[in-house]
This record gives sequence, structure tokens and C-alpha cells, in this order.
Amino acid sequence: MSYKITLIPGDGIGPEVTVSACQIVNATGVKIDWEVCEAGAEVFKKGIATGVPQETMDSINRNKIALKGPLSTPVGFGEKSANVTLRKMFETYGNIRPVKEFPGVATPYSGRDIDLVIVRENVEDLYAGIEHMQTPGVAQCLKLISRKGCEKIVRLGFEFARSQNRKTIHCATKANIMKFSEGMLKRTFEDIAKEYPDIQANHIIVDNCAHQLVKKPEQFEVIVTTNMNGDILSDLSSALIGGLGFAPGANIGDNVCIFEAVHGSAPKYAGKNVINPMAVILSAIMMLRHLGEFKAALDIEHALYITCVVDKILTRDVVGDEKGAPTTLFTETVIKNLGKRYEGIQDRAYKPISISHTKIPTEPVHVKERFVEGVDIFFESTQPAKEFGKLMEVAASEASVKLKLITSRGMKIYPATEGIELDLTDHVCARFVSNEPLNEETIQKLIHAVSKKAAWTHIEKLHVFDGKAGYTKAHGEE
Repeated sequence: MSYKITLIPGDGIGPEVTVSACQIVNATGVKIDWEVCEAGAEVFKKGIATGVPQETMDSINRNKIALKGPLSTPVGFGEKSANVTLRKMFETYGNIRPVKEFPGVATPYSGRDIDLVIVRENVEDLYAGIEHMQTPGVAQCLKLISRKGCEKIVRLGFEFARSQNRKTIHCATKANIMKFSEGMLKRTFEDIAKEYPDIQANHIIVDNCAHQLVKKPEQFEVIVTTNMNGDILSDLSSALIGGLGFAPGANIGDNVCIFEAVHGSAPKYAGKNVINPMAVILSAIMMLRHLGEFKAALDIEHALYITCVVDKILTRDVVGDEKGAPTTLFTETVIKNLGKRYEGIQDRAYKPISISHTKIPTEPVHVKERFVEGVDIFFESTQPAKEFGKLMEVAASEASVKLKLITSRGMKIYPATEGIELDLTDHVCARFVSNEPLNEETIQKLIHAVSKKAAWTHIEKLHVFDGKAGYTKAHGEE
């Protein structure tokens, strides 16, 4: 059987490490027609704001599978990340990042049998990239978490655990602080865990998870988490086994899968033939298993063990500049060792991941009763809290509503709390409430009233769904 696969060499060291991976995959005898496409830095230079040209999109749409090198992303200005664009465009909602101790690579954790997997939600959360400057001095980033997105990533986590006969899974969230957004993942995880009685399901606060990963990483098998948490935890975890040079990744969607190393493009090492290609090679192994080519994947895995442990061919990131093997020598040695078996590792029984459960249509969340009991209106203001509060009291009376309080960064500043002094910014929020559900006419009347007093920048309705408030209280709010 032959496969047509989109190959994106990437930026910086990308071409070197992807060439290495492709040569090794080709040497296994698996027949692959690599369709080479562009994305990243050179595409940005051509004025394509996404960093991904249409030809590349078309190739991935046709082939459904891609192997990708690292892409450079402009920092702090302009364009979106091409990596994020690819994940979003093809709805690759799950990012799977294995973290496995590698024989022959000495770390402070050697001998601890680290073998865990981070299953990271990949298209929501803060990585939706929805940001606004609400005032010249205050920026906002929207953290969007959906029930549908949570269901898909949680099911993928459980199905992945089953595919590798793993018996425990942890859900890492910050639900103790972000009770609606991160809490959505926690509640979904606890609901869906009932469908997988063969797997022990545990919730863990994400900062404790980071602590435990450093303290006792061998306790974890699978960790499912939100987008930013997963990004941070997976980089932390890779350090336990030798660094990002050993960190593969797979972006999983219902229709498209993109396999890539976790590390960046490291432009200062580009063209020097010194870089470790292991992360992309391990990503290619994940790709082969996805294709059902389990023998070829196992052959490469054992060839890597022989190369590192028996032949002691290791790159500069592992043994230093003086002793580090060139990328090309490492690649040639792995190819030479294909077909050999390393006895020091017990192979895991792999089978394809079933993603059929993630395709179960998710019903919209229905509520029996809903109403709006108030609004939060955000303002640009540097007035003293007492003066601003008096203005808002007048505006509230004009709209026949009540000013409950004014906050700065979630802390009540009006009415003042005795003994509390805050260093204020140019951004405040006024919470208006009513004894009766607010209709659009009243809200518009309120907006008109406050507009005469100050410059408002953003508004949020205070929803109540089935008797439960759909908003959080401020610190100091009764």
C-alpha cells in the first residue's frame, strides 16, 4: 500500500530534521509519496498574513495527513501563528504529546520509567487569539471554552488511553479559580469518565500537576487539559526526558492529522548539521502508527534505541558540542540499524485510536429558564473611584436600575472597602442590576445614560440560566 502525505519542511532547522525523518521512513519500505509544500517565515514575507498559502491548504485537504517541520512565528506583532492557523483551519482539536524516557539519554530522572502523554485541547482557550485593547493601558484576551470542545478532547484522551492499554487518566484544570471556563472541562471530564469504567479518572489542579510532574512524574499515564495548560505542561514534561529534542506531537482532527515536533525552528543552528532530528523522527513514528504501519514504527523505534544506547551516536544537545554527532551521521546510523531489536525495552501494545466517539454530535446546551439580571459595563477612566461612582449612580437612576459596585481588575473599589488601597489603572467596570429581568430597551437606555458620563468600551450581560448565575462575583462583592 502507498500513501500520499503532505510534507512541510518548515523554517530554520526544519528542512534538516524533516529530511532525516523522511529518509528513515523511506528506508523502512513503507511507500510514501511526499508532496512538499510551504508554510511559515517565507510565506509571511510574501505578504500572506496566515503564513499558509492556498496550495498547502489544498494539499492537506487532499491527503488528510501531513508531516511538518517547525515554523517561525513573528513575536508580538502582526501575523497569526502559522502553526495555530493550520490547527484551526483543519479543526485538529487534539494535540497529543508523548513524554517517554529514552535509553542512553542521561537526565536527573533516568531510571524512573517516565512514560506519559499530554492530550491538549488545540483550538480553543486563550489560543483562539481574540484580544482587544480595552483602554490604552489595559489589554483583554478572551478565554473561550465550549462544552463541545471539552467533550471532544476528553473523549480523545480516554480513547488514546485505551489504544495503548493505559489504566489511569488525569484532567488538569484551574477550575478552582476559573470556575466557568476551566470548570467546564472538569465537569465534562467527570461526566464522560462514567463511560470508561476500565480507566481510573482523576482530577488535579494544574499547578499541583506541574509540581507532581517534577516530583513524581512516573505516577502519570495520560493528562488531558486545556490549550495553554497543555502547552506549558508538555514543554515542562519534555525537560524530564532530555528536552524538546525528544518531544514529538500529533494534531488530531476528525478528518486531518498533522504530525510535528514540539520544538521551534532554532534558526541559529540552521544549516550546521548539528541538530537533533529525534523529535520529528518520533513524530513520524506516531504518523506510521496512525496509518496502521505498526511494524515500520517499531523498527524505527528500536533502531533509535540501538543508535543511542549501543552505538552511542548522540547529538550535541545530549552530549555537548565537542562529542555531538552530525545530524547526517545520526540519520545514517538509524537507517543502518533498521531491523535490529533492542532488548532493554518492553514494547507497548499499540492499536489505532478510535475517534468515532469524538464525532458524536454534541447537542447545544439547553436551559429551561433564562433571563438577564444586570450588565457589566467597562470604562476607560482615571477618575477617583468615589467621583466616578457618583456619576454612575446618576446614570443608573436615569435608566431605573441600580449601581451595585465598581471594580478594577476584579476588585471592588466602590463603595470603598475600609482599609483597602489599590493601585488603579485606566480601566474600571460598573455592575448594574435590577430587581426585574432587564430587557433590551432598558439596557439601551442605560448605555445612553452612562455614555453621557464616561467613555465605555465593553459590555457583558449578566445571565441567569436555570436559576444559576452565569457570571462571577467580584472580590469584595456581597
